[in-house]
Amino acid sequence: MRFVRHFLRERLALVGALILLVVVVCAVASVHLAPFDPDDQDILARLLPPGSPGGDGTHWLGTDALGRDVLSRIIVGARISLLVGVLAMAISAVVGIGLGLIAGYEDRYLGRMLMVLGDMQLAVPFLVLALAVVAVLGASLANLVLVLGLTNWVQYVRVVRAECLVLREREFVQAARALGASVPRILLRHLLPNVASSAVVISSLLIARMILFESSLSYLGLGVPPEIPTWGGMIADGRDYISTAWWVVAMPGLALFTTVVGVNLIGDRLRDLLDPGLTQLDG
Repeated sequence: MRFVRHFLRERLALVGALILLVVVVCAVASVHLAPFDPDDQDILARLLPPGSPGGDGTHWLGTDALGRDVLSRIIVGARISLLVGVLAMAISAVVGIGLGLIAGYEDRYLGRMLMVLGDMQLAVPFLVLALAVVAVLGASLANLVLVLGLTNWVQYVRVVRAECLVLREREFVQAARALGASVPRILLRHLLPNVASSAVVISSLLIARMILFESSLSYLGLGVPPEIPTWGGMIADGRDYISTAWWVVAMPGLALFTTVVGVNLIGDRLRDLLDPGLTQLDG
């Protein structure tokens, strides 16, 4: 409760939480919130400006080149962005934290080999690596999540390993080792809880990066299939009409920008609260 009170004192964190709440509601209830069918095409209503009437309602954010309602596609696209961001982050966290614990506790051949592997991956630009892998495996939602998840584990490994190198020399770890505790038990019961706060901060900030990466790959045509509404795909579809129908690009771009800013605001506040070197919680 004390943590929640301190979190709620920060106005920017509240703004970020409100933005994220809106995105989550849109993702969960997209079918009920979308005013039109996101795939319903009407060539006679193509490129209508925001606020134009059409069908049984109003196109509040206009229509695209195929006459599809932009607002409805943005609402449905929130589901894909949030799903990809959370699932890819979860994969990265599981792989990265697990390898980081091993690399930090067993800082010998295995630990050093893992760090060398991580350094090799960091030497390759992420977007280039993701483009190569997706191009080979094909564009699909599962492949996209897998690629994003398995190419961002290095951030967890480096932070978790650095903390484990210090924690393994602490008295409680030495006592557990002297009592005959197995290595998995020491990693899960003694080291993992002590690196959880850092992992939470990395995860909160990584979600925003995953959403941006998904949009970038979708913009390049290597994300999810084109028939699935995504913010990056919407921006790519409207780039040819940016001079005559700015809303086709601007509206999904604004949704993407706002979501990433909201997640980053939450991540920054979590970092301040969970890092004792940056702030101190008082009663």
